[in-house]
Amino acid sequence: MSRKNKKAPWDEEEEIIWVSKSEMKRDMEELQKIGEALVELTPNALAKVPLDDEMMAAIKDAQRFSKEARRRQLQFIGKQMRHMDLEPIQAALDKLNNKHSQHTVALKKLEIKRDKLVENGDSMLNAIMVDHPDADRQHLRQLMRQAAKEKAQEKPGKAYREIFQCLKALYLAD
Repeated sequence: MSRKNKKAPWDEEEEIIWVSKSEMKRDMEELQKIGEALVELTPNALAKVPLDDEMMAAIKDAQRFSKEARRRQLQFIGKQMRHMDLEPIQAALDKLNNKHSQHTVALKKLEIKRDKLVENGDSMLNAIMVDHPDADRQHLRQLMRQAAKEKAQEKPGKAYREIFQCLKALYLAD
């Protein structure tokens, strides 16, 4: 009996990678989730993602649709994404999501500075004045005193919020 494969049985053949049906479904669901994230973006944010015209049209259609039509359109987007390079798209989505995280972290840092300003007083105010010489020292000092009084009297922190707004304006001006 002749063998179809003329190689010896001990010779290596190309390795065949078997992918289960479940794994293929998980991959498709992942593509659909990326597509759904793209559909949820605003037009300005969507413009920052590197997409071809066909995909952009499909995403804009999905944004208009609702219920079952939207679900089918998301499946279509996922199917089209099988043939695309996902790395630049995923990188753009991560960058857009990270921008929000960076903004949140910056606001948290400002809250910490505000707390230190109210607690430490002039030493923290001097540090802020070194960073921002154009800041209004007298106004900040007045707000610090008001915030301390409000805290002692257990009143709502109006001056406390005003300090935050002043610091936010100073650091956003940079």
